[in-house]
Amino acid sequence: EKVGIYIPGGTAPLFSTVLMLAIPAQLAGCKEIILCTPPDKNGKVNPAILYTAKLCGVTQIFKTGGAQAIAAMTFGTESITNVYKIFGPGNQYVVAAKEYAQNYNIAIDMPAGPSEVLVIADEKAVPEFCAADLLSQAEHGSDSQVIFLSTDEKILNETLLETQKQLEALSRNEMAAESLKNSHFILLNSIDEALEFSNLYAPEHLILAVNDFENYIPKIQNAGSVFLGNYSCESAGDYASGTNHTLPTNGFAKNYSGVSLDSFLKKITFQNLSEQGLKNLGKTIEIMAEAEGLFAHKNAVSIRLKEQNERI
Repeated sequence: EKVGIYIPGGTAPLFSTVLMLAIPAQLAGCKEIILCTPPDKNGKVNPAILYTAKLCGVTQIFKTGGAQAIAAMTFGTESITNVYKIFGPGNQYVVAAKEYAQNYNIAIDMPAGPSEVLVIADEKAVPEFCAADLLSQAEHGSDSQVIFLSTDEKILNETLLETQKQLEALSRNEMAAESLKNSHFILLNSIDEALEFSNLYAPEHLILAVNDFENYIPKIQNAGSVFLGNYSCESAGDYASGTNHTLPTNGFAKNYSGVSLDSFLKKITFQNLSEQGLKNLGKTIEIMAEAEGLFAHKNAVSIRLKEQNERI
């Protein structure tokens, strides 16, 4: 009924995240969609975020960010309505606040923190493409991380050179350069070995820049979203390929899935047993309840079966 979506402000107006969260919320029939986003230094919210929010049916927008925005949506304030579930990525403080909110009966989508990508490349990979994909995540912020794994030393070295070359041309190159300091380029013996590494790392984004990627799909166990082949750039998933870009980070792809329509739904089960239905199931229920030592459970069935027998 009431969901909160957090849209990072920071250095980039992520209006695409409004689309990724507000559209499924609207499709799911959420009655209230509360959006929190930090304003700029002039106290303004980027017009692209405001327009997208209006387009997607957001009911209220508040100019607040960071852990305090998560706290406001958790407890409610004089102006901000408390919600039942909080969605959206953020920095390490936002992620920590979301996890802490769960102690107060608030659900969250997942821990979605600083961005990350892991690229696996073989001898058929295109270094220019690989470098561009690595930098597309590195430019998110200095706390982003990119990992490049290759089975081909030539491809690895050429990708390293290409990354430096493309970095110089980026408008956000200082931020991307800081991210690259925390990143790794690793030469491995086989694609199987690279996938073993990837499954342990559990990346937010996994790119398979390999020739026969179809053969390796069954071996992928942990990843937020997977991009197959040389032309499946991660940017496509961010904006237009149809998958949701709100994904688990920091290894949480081992136990969380990315956001989907299902994330905005809760399920209620119903049961209606006829007299004959209870008679059919009764003995099974009684035996199981007695085996667990829950005799009141058993009696709830027995008393009904007894009443049935007395009427016959």
